[in-house]
Parts: sequence; C-alpha cells; structure tokens
Amino acid sequence: MIILGVDPGTIKTGYGIVKYDQKELRLLHFGIINLAKEKTIPDKLSNIYAELSNLIRKYKPTDFSIETTFFGKNVQSALKVGYARGVSLLAAVQHQLFIGEYSPREIKKSIVGTGAASKEQVNYMVKTLLNVRNEIPLDASDALGAAICHAFRKDKQTPSSKSWKAFAEAFPERIVE
Repeated sequence: MIILGVDPGTIKTGYGIVKYDQKELRLLHFGIINLAKEKTIPDKLSNIYAELSNLIRKYKPTDFSIETTFFGKNVQSALKVGYARGVSLLAAVQHQLFIGEYSPREIKKSIVGTGAASKEQVNYMVKTLLNVRNEIPLDASDALGAAICHAFRKDKQTPSSKSWKAFAEAFPERIVE
C-alpha cells in the first residue's frame, strides 16, 4: 500500500508518501507546498489541488490520510485549514483513493504513544520509524505521521491501538536508543 499523508494549511501544506508492505515502512517522498507567495485563498487552494494531483499521478498512492481540523480559539484559522482540507480531499476523491481521516491526537498517539506529544516528538519518531537521518520539516513530518498512522490503523495486526511498549516489542528494529 502506498499512502499519501497531508497536513493541510493555507500557508504551508505538508505532504509525505510512504510505502507500507508486510509491516515494513519505506519513505518515498516528502515536502511542503509553500503558499506564502500566493495572494488569495483561491490561488492557494488551486495550488494545493494541483500539487497534490501531480503527486498522486507520479507516486500512484492507493490510500490518502489527512488530519482532521483542530478547533482552536481562532475561527478564521480553522476555516482556512478547512478550505485546505477540502481541496486536499477533493484531489484524493477525484483520484479514487481510499481516505482515512485522523485527529491530531490519534496521529500523535499512534506515532509517539501519547496524544499529547509535541511536533518535535512526532518529528523524531517519524524519522526513527522511517530510518531517516536528514532533517524533515515539521509540516512534512506531521503529514508523514498521518500516513504512518493510517498504515497502522489499516493493518489490523499492527499494535497501533496498543501501548508504545507493545509497538516497540513488535518492531524492535525500528527503535533507536
């Protein structure tokens, strides 16, 4: 299974593509769609849709994973993230991908073992799980976290619903002391 994970935003949209086969995770690609130069929301959304569509055509994922909207105090921010989620989901639907949606808390718990993990902790564990030594921008590691969470949830034999200890026992080769 090839999974495209997305961390939606209207300033930066992170993405990450992983291959998951027989409990083995492999990083295919990651990056950020930088939208700061776009002046209007429609231009930003058009850019997100076009970039994700290009990635889908190039890497041919079967599945798509995205964070659900986090509702903070700033309603305008939530609306803008909702727009980015919408066009991201549209790209996935139009390319007939299987879609998984996960809360930030679910993703963090799946990757780190606690739903209260920081972005830096998620970044560290994503790099560990994917055996990456180079830097991964936080928005991209969040997207990769969504993709990894999806792989764990879809694979019924993966200990994603169990404790971090169970995960460590199941995948000892992935743990870096």
